[in-house]
Parts: sequence; structure tokens; C-alpha cells
Amino acid sequence: MAIVTAKAHKGDVKDFSLAAVGRQRIEWAERDMPVLRAIRERFATEKPLAGMRMSACLHVTAETANLARTLKAGGADLVLCASNPLSTQDDVAASMVQDYGIPVFAIKGEDEHSYYRHITAALQHLPNVTMDDGADLVSAMIFIALDRLDDLHAEVRAWASKLGPADRKALVANVVASMEETTTGVIRLRAMEKDGVLKLPVIAVNDAQTKHFFDNRYGTGQSTIDGIIRATDTLLAGRQMIVCGYGWCGKGVALRARGMGSHVIITEVDPIRALEAVMDGFQVKTIAEAAPLGDIFVTVTGDIHVIRGEHFVAMKDGAMICNSGHFNVELALDELGQLAASVNTGVREFVDEYVLKNGHRLYVLGEGRLINLAAAHGHPASVMDMSFAAQALATEWSVRHTSKLEHKVHQVPKAVDEFVASLKLQTMGISLDKLTTEQQKYLQSWEMGT
Repeated sequence: MAIVTAKAHKGDVKDFSLAAVGRQRIEWAERDMPVLRAIRERFATEKPLAGMRMSACLHVTAETANLARTLKAGGADLVLCASNPLSTQDDVAASMVQDYGIPVFAIKGEDEHSYYRHITAALQHLPNVTMDDGADLVSAMIFIALDRLDDLHAEVRAWASKLGPADRKALVANVVASMEETTTGVIRLRAMEKDGVLKLPVIAVNDAQTKHFFDNRYGTGQSTIDGIIRATDTLLAGRQMIVCGYGWCGKGVALRARGMGSHVIITEVDPIRALEAVMDGFQVKTIAEAAPLGDIFVTVTGDIHVIRGEHFVAMKDGAMICNSGHFNVELALDELGQLAASVNTGVREFVDEYVLKNGHRLYVLGEGRLINLAAAHGHPASVMDMSFAAQALATEWSVRHTSKLEHKVHQVPKAVDEFVASLKLQTMGISLDKLTTEQQKYLQSWEMGT
């Protein structure tokens, strides 16, 4: 395939003079990532990813840098691009290129064309393994393989149109496995599988218990609240917070908001989750009922247009609205823009003011993108330690089992999950009981009863 690959470039970052600060952040995060560090030490010796070209589309943070270091230690030829225009830590990106020799294509605040130009750079690397945070990379590859170039962004389409039909199919055919880190991405990939267009095996790292039980609940819960406070400097105590969605991320946000003294209302479409929220002590209302009540709104559903025009017009003056789902589609901002008499961007960093025709001022945080990464630093390193350990081990496992993996969405092996959890407990100085021979026999027997 006669294509200039990303390996020929150092990457595209904001400012290499930021590298020294970035390296400090990477090293600081590493102190709280002992599980990933142990895996990196083994990878450096065993090189389980040797010969693999990897393209990763992830949030470029200090924690991600330590995952990238682990993959490179394992022998992978890695290129990294951003999975969100506002989540990149520019100093970290600079350090990854300058100090660790990992090509990075990511700039915080990059426009749409730059974002997809960077995804194109990751595609040009012609990966054997991909790693996604939202499935943007894989979906682009699928569209290319299907010759659906009109469904691609112009930046990707310009490159893909130069490929012949065989090369377009080879782009996907050469991928032995892909890792997906987010709920949103897994939803997209399962839809591809259902439609019969998923032409590569995917490991749903998001569904690993050491990921969604902890990263989604505790990581998203804390970092979302952190982002809201950094963006607004508001007191949460006594405020009415509306949390749209009560999945693992919504549970974490609701729990942390209540811990800060907020009065929390949950909106849901799933009866089981709604009932769980009630049993957990939260009020449950429709978004239409909650709209006039909320001081702060947070969407964490993974779906489109959760808060729409009819909800915006019902909100009180001064309401703050943000999103902590992966894509910036949960808030119908186009509708809000049409309803506004004026829009004042940047009234505070990461805060835009929409003045409605009735005089009410609504404040959108982080442009409707992930507030925990737009205005804060994302999940704490200690919880990403587990998620990225699962990522690294799932990558190793998939490379070792390439001949057995069907073109569908696979679960992370239970043994990987349990290993990560056990190693995490060890680093925390926590020991577990072990079943006695009698207990093991009892659990395996149907003959013993009362």
C-alpha cells in the first residue's frame, strides 16, 4: 500500500516547550498506577506485542500516557490521536513525543477538521491493533472498507479516496483485534455487529468489571463533580442537581453530588434503573418535570438529545447544563442556539451563556463535551490503573488468540478481570480469605442441604 504512514512524523502537538511539565504529570500519575507499572515491567521483558502496529484513539491524559508507555514496552509500534477535541492535556502530549518517542496527534481545543486530520494520521499507520474511546477510529475504518466514503468526514474521505478497493478492505482485514473503552463505543460496535458490518474482532474492555464498576462509577462520579466546580466555582450544597441517566456513570455522579449536599433528581427511561434509583433514595422524574426545578443538569446516558428545546425554555434563570457522556450530542445545542436571543461565549473559561428570549440565562459548560475532561483532568490515576491494566492485558490476550477470535464484540476474559482486581488489592495491602476444602466441596455439591 503506497501510503505515507504516521511513523514518518513525530506527531502534531501544541507546544514542545510544555514537555517538562507534561513529564512531571505523567510521573505523578504513575505513582498511583502500581498495577499498570507491574504489567509494564513484565511487558518490557516478554515483548508480547512485538511486531504489532497499533493506533489508539483515546483521551490524551497523563494516565493514558502510562498506558501508552506500557504498550510500547510490550513491543508495539504505537501512534496516538485524541478521542475528544477538549480532553487533550497539551503538556502530556508534548512529553509523550519528546520524552517517550510516541507519535501523538492531539491538541486541546482543536477544531473539527484538525480532529479528523489526526484520526486520518492514526489510520495511515495501517494498524494491526486498534484501541478506541468511542469507536471513532473503527467506524472510520468500517466506512472505508464498505466504500461508504460519503459517510466520512472530509479530512478522512480525502485520504481514503486515494486508496484502491483492495487497500480499503485491507485496512480492516489487517486488524487482528480492537479494544473499546467506553459504553458509547460498545453500543456503536454492537450495532455494527447486528448489521453485519463489523469485520474485525472487538474486545469490550468497557464491560470488564474492573472497568465499569470502578472507572464509570467512582472515576466519572468524582471527575464530573470536579469539572463542574472548576468550570463554575459554584457551591453544590443545597443545589438541585438533575442527573439524566442512572447507569454506572449516573450512579457515580448522583452519589458524589449527594455527598456534596446537593438534592438529586434522576431521570431515566429504563424501569429497572429508575426503581434502583428510588430504592437508593433519589427522586425520579421525567426530564420535563425536572426541567423547571434544576440548578445544575448533567447528562450521562450515551444517547442523543436528552435535553431538548422544550426543556431549555422551561429552565430557571441561571441554570447550568453539562454533559459527561462520551459524545457532545446529549444536549440539543443547535435547538438552544435557535432559542437564544444572544450567546456570550467564554463568560468564564469553559462556560458559554445563552440568553433566552424570556430573559433567562442558561450556562452551558465545556461546549457540551465531557465536562470532566474539558474543565478538569478526568479520572484519578488510581481508578484508571485498573481500566488501563485491563486494556493492556486484553490487548495481550487478543494478540495471542487472533486465530480464534470471530468478527464480533467479545467480553474481557474473567481471568484477566480477576487478575487485575487481585493485583490491585495486593498493592493496597489487602488480603482475601480462601475457601477451605470443606467449603469448596459444599459449593460444588447438590447433595448437601439443610
